[in-house]
Amino acid sequence: MDSAAKDEQPAHVKHLAAFLIRHHSDQLRSIALSQDPKLHFPLYVNFAELMDDDPPLSHLVFSQPTEYLRLFDEAAVWAHKVILGDLNGSNKGIKKEFIHVRIYIGGSPLECPETFPSIGRVRVKHRGILLTLKGTVIRSGAIKMYEGERKYMCQKCKHEFLVYPELESRNSIKLPSYCPSQRSKPCEGTKFGHLEGSITCHDYQEIKIQESTHVLGVGAIPRSIPVILKDDLVDIVKAGDDVIVTGILTAKWSPDLKDVRCDLDPILIANYVRRTNELKSRIDIPDDAILKFKQFWSDFKDTPLKGRNAILRGICPQVFGLFTVKLAVALTLIGGVQHVDTTGTKVRGESHLLLVGDPGTGKSQFLKFAAKLSNRSVITTGLGSTSAGLTVTAVKDGGEWMLEAGALVLADGGLCCIDEFDSMREHDRATIHEAMEQQTISVAKAGLVTTLSTKTIVFGATNPKGQYDPDQSLSVNTALSGPLLSRFDIVLVLLDTKNPEWDGVVSSHILSEGEPDKDKQDEDLANIWPFPMLRRYIHFVKGYFRPVLTKEAEIVISSYYQLQRRSATGNAARTTVRMLESLIRLAQAHARLMFRNEVTRLDAITAILCIESSMTTSAIVDSVGNALHSNFTENPDLEYATQERLILEKLRSFDDFPDANSMR
Repeated sequence: MDSAAKDEQPAHVKHLAAFLIRHHSDQLRSIALSQDPKLHFPLYVNFAELMDDDPPLSHLVFSQPTEYLRLFDEAAVWAHKVILGDLNGSNKGIKKEFIHVRIYIGGSPLECPETFPSIGRVRVKHRGILLTLKGTVIRSGAIKMYEGERKYMCQKCKHEFLVYPELESRNSIKLPSYCPSQRSKPCEGTKFGHLEGSITCHDYQEIKIQESTHVLGVGAIPRSIPVILKDDLVDIVKAGDDVIVTGILTAKWSPDLKDVRCDLDPILIANYVRRTNELKSRIDIPDDAILKFKQFWSDFKDTPLKGRNAILRGICPQVFGLFTVKLAVALTLIGGVQHVDTTGTKVRGESHLLLVGDPGTGKSQFLKFAAKLSNRSVITTGLGSTSAGLTVTAVKDGGEWMLEAGALVLADGGLCCIDEFDSMREHDRATIHEAMEQQTISVAKAGLVTTLSTKTIVFGATNPKGQYDPDQSLSVNTALSGPLLSRFDIVLVLLDTKNPEWDGVVSSHILSEGEPDKDKQDEDLANIWPFPMLRRYIHFVKGYFRPVLTKEAEIVISSYYQLQRRSATGNAARTTVRMLESLIRLAQAHARLMFRNEVTRLDAITAILCIESSMTTSAIVDSVGNALHSNFTENPDLEYATQERLILEKLRSFDDFPDANSMR
């Protein structure tokens, strides 16, 4: 019977099956050895490999995927039976009914822009071909049951044939006008009967993907397209995931509405889905760039802080001065090391930064520059750009409730810049606490109960409510609650105080930018880093170094934390364990910035200076001034020695703090 079945197979099925046996016998063997016969099994085929083996057949798969992918699935089942026949001597294999060939286009000509367009450039000419789209999942629907095919029999000649529902007409069955039997003498029967128990059902899920905003120009609206996932593809992606989907572009009729013209809505039937979350923050860093980094720190071996400041000058160079802000931005983007203890409890490695300041102090400039430095970023306002706002919401689409991801979910693995942070919606205020600290969002809306990942850096900016009152707490000045402010590692207040000396320097700097021929100096690497190099450096140190604390760094951080606990007042919003975690994160980030794998006392002191600049703690060291007027010094190593001495003198008042000489 098997040999007769083999002979009945079309020539193309035999050809495809022979290809699968030659190149994918290992996958077929593992499928045959699986113990569950009712599962749907994927069989991954590289399109470039198919092109090398049989170019005409690969062209047919590309140009007529609706027909040939179905033939490919039949060929996979047939090839599986051939492999199963070889295994039956050991009685290990089990016959499978559902095997689906998944086409991977990586490394093939299908990666060209014509067959790999952005979602916004999908047109009618792409209908019916094997199309690949890249985007971010913004909605994910529930898993449903879908009728894939049913079998009918001709009442005249008893020929059995399969009929597939038409997606265009919302999965309705359309019977042929006459018997489709391929015989020498046509049957021409027109009466068909449905065979009981012949309906095959499949898992079915609809998602919606949107093109990434960072590849769009200014003013462009990100477009989206629904995607249908079936069988083994369902439930492998969730809202916020980056995906590359290969499938067939088709259309379905929109629902019938009275006095409204019925249109065709484009939809992509997925054949292969690849999650690219692991590529979110990946940047290609050539070896010569790494050698430049090492040579740079070799040149500044004796004056490391001067080298650090040369890097910091490259952050938002159009804004004059603001050394404290630029240092805070660098440490926030680099971040610390995530810690997971034996019980599975996680302490986040990502840092959060909030800028509170008067208008015109450059907050939005820093937000936009930080977004460009990050490989994955979302810029929004506190009100949000959609109904999803900052976190996530449930929306009703076509009678079905779906989750729509907000800015924090879409920025998972990257940076979320939030302007007008104080104008958040009420439901965002309730959920952003968990998103910033636990890096998840727990959802229980409209019967949808799930948890989404928000492993993102939050960089917020807001104006004070009216005139900033130094006598009032930061919570009163910003209308943000204390628990929410405590989530930020650094909160910098930029007060536009009238300082004639500072105003003169800034005005000279701005005016000199408008005079192109005035004293143009050759700025080499020691003065300012170019943007591409700075971007590569931040991503390299973030992925390469995992700094650990030295003993003297632990002593400094622990003593400062305990001193803060002793001197805490009612206005201190964050003299808790969170401040200790922030100190460790900032010290680790500074060690990465300094191209090191261990946290030294210098890193610990710098982290303390950043915390001292933050308005959520009571200042112990009096040397910290207005962050808006902080400038780059000529000799930062000498200035650091003075700051270190002041901090160590304060810490020495703590009973358990060791003598400074013994620490050296």
